[in-house]
Amino acid sequence: MKGREHILAYFTVEPWLVEEMFKAEREARERGLFRRIEEISALNHYRVLKAFQEVGISDFHFQDSTGYGYGDLGRDVLEKLFAIIFQGEEALVRPQIVSGTHALSLCLHALLRPGDTLLAACGRPYDTLATVIGLNRPVRGSLVDRGVRYAEVQLTPEGQPDLETLAQQVERLKPRICFIQRSRGYYNRPALGVNTIRQVIRVIKEAYPRTLCLVDNCYGELVEVEEPCAAGADLVAGSLIKNPGGTLAPGGGYIVGRKELVEEVSYYLTAPGLGREIGAFSGKRLFFQGLFLAPLAVEQALKGAVLAALFFQRLGYPVDPLPEEERHDIVQAITLGNEQALLAFCRGLQKGSPVETYNIPEPALLPGYEDPIIMAGGTFIQGASLELSADAPLRPPYTVFLQGGISLPYTKIGLLLAAQEVTHL
Repeated sequence: MKGREHILAYFTVEPWLVEEMFKAEREARERGLFRRIEEISALNHYRVLKAFQEVGISDFHFQDSTGYGYGDLGRDVLEKLFAIIFQGEEALVRPQIVSGTHALSLCLHALLRPGDTLLAACGRPYDTLATVIGLNRPVRGSLVDRGVRYAEVQLTPEGQPDLETLAQQVERLKPRICFIQRSRGYYNRPALGVNTIRQVIRVIKEAYPRTLCLVDNCYGELVEVEEPCAAGADLVAGSLIKNPGGTLAPGGGYIVGRKELVEEVSYYLTAPGLGREIGAFSGKRLFFQGLFLAPLAVEQALKGAVLAALFFQRLGYPVDPLPEEERHDIVQAITLGNEQALLAFCRGLQKGSPVETYNIPEPALLPGYEDPIIMAGGTFIQGASLELSADAPLRPPYTVFLQGGISLPYTKIGLLLAAQEVTHL
């Protein structure tokens, strides 16, 4: 009861919504929906702690480098940590990589040549990467503009990889790279688990062993005990303002995988022959500490996603994944049915934020997107999805994509205020 009283004392929320929230939380605990999340989080936290101990982290490694960044031992140790934790041979972890899309773009531009084929194994890539490829419109410097061929294999009606068609296409096209998107993007499709990714990669390699498998790991890091490199991925890429930054990393991205491929990508990030040996790196303590805390932050985000699914399901809205389904990323989709409800949800979530709570989110055309996008979330780091955010394209069926939540109490307030705005329409 005291939890309800505290919420009502500090926030202007209708009591019936608070009651529904506590019923949803009680249901989650009674059904054991948080238990598996807690178990995986503990295993990953042990794994991360062991990696820190193995490489011998010292406060010396937190020192800044300047200029060329030659001999930056902290940078090198951080990259060794990422390689161990994300189960690859080598890693490139840099603040100069500005987003997950940038990390993937580096991989694709570094490894594809004119005449090569890029095959998307799981349907159309998300909006900004589609622009990098050159699918939405002509863009100078896109892969298509540089003479790369593109093909894709659609998902099955159930939203799963079409393994039979994929095998046929790989055998026919002999692509240089197959792209595998783990999370859903702005689509009503399930995220891919590591076991599913393993099946996809096995089919690709059996059809044409020389094809490289690149996995977009954004939103999926540390959700499971295995990472895609353990499932056979040649390269994995993602953003540090999502899961592996633990809400502390102020920016950056990472690439993990086979040593020779990471080296080739590093030449595209800096310059051929220079590669990963250069690149100044400041504020490294936040990157180390964020990575150490990341399993716990992901645990909170997953619990918030389960609670959101239960709460909005109780309010009558379709949710995906369902509360009881196994999670493969931190994203929770809630279909609101119309534009006004979508806008109201984002306005409410913004009101629950610790930063810029007074701002009113408005949809806008953003670089790389074809539809207006609305984004909500007053985050300490701009665009840091893991803190708590929601965004969506303004297109049917008007689904909002909720990500993150650094603590369950914080997520509760965001959800309550979002629901209140929607129910007041």
